[in-house]
Amino acid sequence: MATLAIRGGRVIDPANGTDVLAGVLIADGRISAVSPEAGRDASETLDATGLVVCPGFVDIHCHLREPGFEHKETIATGTLAAARGGFTTVCAMPNTEPPIDSAAAVEFILRTAQAQGAVRVLPIACVSRGRTGRELADLAELSQAGAVAFSDDGAPIADPHLMRRALEYAGMLRAPVINHCEDPSLSSSGVMHEGWVSTRLGLRGVPAAAEEAMVARDIALAEATGSHVHIAHVSTTGSVEIIRQVKGRGVPVTAEVTPHHLTLTHEAILLGLGETPGGLAYDTNAKVNPPLRTPADLEACIEGLRDRTIDCIATDHAPHAIQDKLCEFDAAAFGISGLETAFGLAMSLVQDGALELPALVEKLTIGPVRALGLDRRIEGLGTLSLGAPGDVALIDPKAEWVVEPETFASKGKNTPLGERTLRGRVIATVYDGRLVFHAS
Repeated sequence: MATLAIRGGRVIDPANGTDVLAGVLIADGRISAVSPEAGRDASETLDATGLVVCPGFVDIHCHLREPGFEHKETIATGTLAAARGGFTTVCAMPNTEPPIDSAAAVEFILRTAQAQGAVRVLPIACVSRGRTGRELADLAELSQAGAVAFSDDGAPIADPHLMRRALEYAGMLRAPVINHCEDPSLSSSGVMHEGWVSTRLGLRGVPAAAEEAMVARDIALAEATGSHVHIAHVSTTGSVEIIRQVKGRGVPVTAEVTPHHLTLTHEAILLGLGETPGGLAYDTNAKVNPPLRTPADLEACIEGLRDRTIDCIATDHAPHAIQDKLCEFDAAAFGISGLETAFGLAMSLVQDGALELPALVEKLTIGPVRALGLDRRIEGLGTLSLGAPGDVALIDPKAEWVVEPETFASKGKNTPLGERTLRGRVIATVYDGRLVFHAS
């Protein structure tokens, strides 16, 4: 029997209330023991002295681009980036070409991930056929094929009737609907947050109301249908407050926030002043949707994470080719390549005293699993419980490192964090009992 012991570290498992010095033993791809004596006779040992050992991170919002946009990312490169970021499970969004709106497309994702992926990939399928927002996809067929949730991510479901129907059908399948919360009539082709920075740069702004109006609508429909809606990438004070109020009434709503919306504001777009290629007055790598907001919005998202209004952290990893960002701001693609910097960026919350380390680990592990109900499909996912998948991350909360985008495993080098020093690093990642990444 193949066994791997991880010994000498501080084990944090928020799902089981564990924060102790112990060892972890993995046998045949499953957690078989967590104790000070675990793994003394293992066939292979990984030294975790001075490190934190926790469940592998779970990212419920990730763009792997395949099929159709392999020049931006592939399942192979994206999952390798995930492993380097401590993620052992990623949920792939369906805005590919063709979109993931058929059983064959879902099966393609699963088959390719099995053959080429470094970590587990769970497909999220389309709500509507072709992501056009006109006709409901066959949600039952997609669920049966292996889709864990439904979303037209990047394309807001503007038609409230279609959204209600989607919630009704998905509710029968016990699967959440994830909407990109943006009212297109309010965002009006904006390219960044509507505020003083957009005014200074002469760029079209996206008001906070564009997100908040859609959040309120979707939650009202979830309450009417009794079905689960998941709010993606929350970014505004108003959205956090709406979610907080309805959770108090027991409405089936969950929410996520990205590391960049917890740590960066719209002022990051100005940080490249005079230093970006061509001497541009903005950094297109900070262009993301929803846009980076104000310091007050950032603080509201942190408080929402702290008081459990927001359930988890998700990367919204959105890799792009260099030509998609090396252009004028209006023409640049939205998105940040975030898998490899997520932990280090989120660790700033711990360093600033906003979160304790076990709470951050929870938001990256069991939090996202519970948000989408993934534990109904994979028992023990996001935990170190006996019999759970042998997925483990070894992290050093104190290690400092410099972000060098050119060294990313991801094809997407698009990040506004280039040359920034982060404190908190993933040292090793174990997936299914196998070492899939170890920092040199």
